[in-house]
Amino acid sequence: MKSEEVRQKTPDELNEQLGDLQKEAFNLRFQQASGQLENTARVREVRRDIARIKTVLHERRGAAS
Repeated sequence: MKSEEVRQKTPDELNEQLGDLQKEAFNLRFQQASGQLENTARVREVRRDIARIKTVLHERRGAAS
């Protein structure tokens, strides 16, 4: 996901997607700990997507204040 895509979404969509990504990150960590993780690069992608969404939400909250 690119930052341009994130910036086009509404805060509600971003919060929903953030929750989904956090669940996925949990599942990936669980798979990694149990040795079942096949796509190790996905962990990095999910973590970066979470950071992108949090950054955009934080910027929007700062601009609104």
